[in-house]
Amino acid sequence: MVFAKTIYNMGKITEIKLVGQPIFKQIMNLVNKVDIQGLIRKHESDYYYKSFKTRTHLFTMLFGILSRCDSMTEVCEGLRAMGGKLNHLGMDQAPAKSTACDGLRNRSHKFFEELYFTLVKHYHSFLSDSRTFGLTFKEVLIIDSTTIRLFSDILKGVGRNPKGDGKKKGGMKVHMLIDAVQSVGRFIKMTAAKVNDQKFLKSLELISDSMIVFDKAYNYYHQFALWTQKRVYFVTRMKKNAVYTIIEVKREHYRKRGKAKVLRDEIIELEYHPEKEDGKQDLKTKLTMRLRKVSYQDEHNRYYDFLTNNFDISAEDVAFLYKKRWGIEILFKKMKQNFQLHYFYGENENAIYTQVWCTLIAQLLLTVTQKIAQAKKAFSVVASLVRIHLISNLDVNELLRSTKRVFKSKSIPPGLQLSLNMQGVCF
Repeated sequence: MVFAKTIYNMGKITEIKLVGQPIFKQIMNLVNKVDIQGLIRKHESDYYYKSFKTRTHLFTMLFGILSRCDSMTEVCEGLRAMGGKLNHLGMDQAPAKSTACDGLRNRSHKFFEELYFTLVKHYHSFLSDSRTFGLTFKEVLIIDSTTIRLFSDILKGVGRNPKGDGKKKGGMKVHMLIDAVQSVGRFIKMTAAKVNDQKFLKSLELISDSMIVFDKAYNYYHQFALWTQKRVYFVTRMKKNAVYTIIEVKREHYRKRGKAKVLRDEIIELEYHPEKEDGKQDLKTKLTMRLRKVSYQDEHNRYYDFLTNNFDISAEDVAFLYKKRWGIEILFKKMKQNFQLHYFYGENENAIYTQVWCTLIAQLLLTVTQKIAQAKKAFSVVASLVRIHLISNLDVNELLRSTKRVFKSKSIPPGLQLSLNMQGVCF
């Protein structure tokens, strides 16, 4: 007698709905809300390719990023194993590794860059909320950068010069501007890691009565003067070696351990060298600028000196605005911890930029998915659930929303259990 291992209605009701499309396809549907074909025509990204079209390239990259594959070999083999589910993505077959690598190396990253910003623009109102922080600025923006190390010298300048025969690693720097009430990049620029942060400020187009918050690495007095003329306000930290003259002390308090409070509120004057038309400093000319310096102690007894060109808001609001800068740190942490930026699928500059842009697209899509599902789970949990069930035919919203841990069970009727045992069916 042949014994057959049979599962008879194991009795578990998960209450997670099955759908006709895998989760990966449900997330890709968010991309189809914008005119991808129009972007393809604009960048002529399909011009030299017969089989590995731009859409296939995009889906291949996003599959690898969402499933956290370490190499293009893993990505292509993973797609090949999906079998009949590729038809949901409009793909007849999984791409060959050589074909995918050629596309990653040669297809311009500019298409993926514009696709990201098109998606940001499309989902901008959906991701925004009504928080104004009680302030009257038209918008509150945060600026920062993060460095991604590369194990090659494609983009040089990460870390200190190594001792002995060690080789300095390559690297890139991702400069990002985000809205304080959102969690996605609004303006992004990628440079070699050795490029000074100050140069990023020149590329920003900011509206009057907006507030910009950034760290002291972006201190750039000439740009501060230009912003003040345009009524663009900023909050940053003062460098320790800054030279200034105190004009007026508006407030002064003693320090008290364990209590967050403003210690000093001063109006200061400092000198700076303006820039010439060629971007170099005019060392023969000195100009003066008045700013506001706020000294603050937090509840952990840490001391900060803030600089701002806004003289109307309270000193407490200056410290509060700088605390909002932590939002962009969380965004960088999400990107580095939940997506594969330790290994790159290509080794030339274009391939690296493409992978970073696709990572930002994946992060945006998961953020939108999380908000649509109204999931209370942490972003890291959402990313893990999507990765584990990427090709499962489950309703992604139900999967992310469900919090039940106990499942009801239905026992097999005793009579049927006896009948099955007599027939040699084991469980």
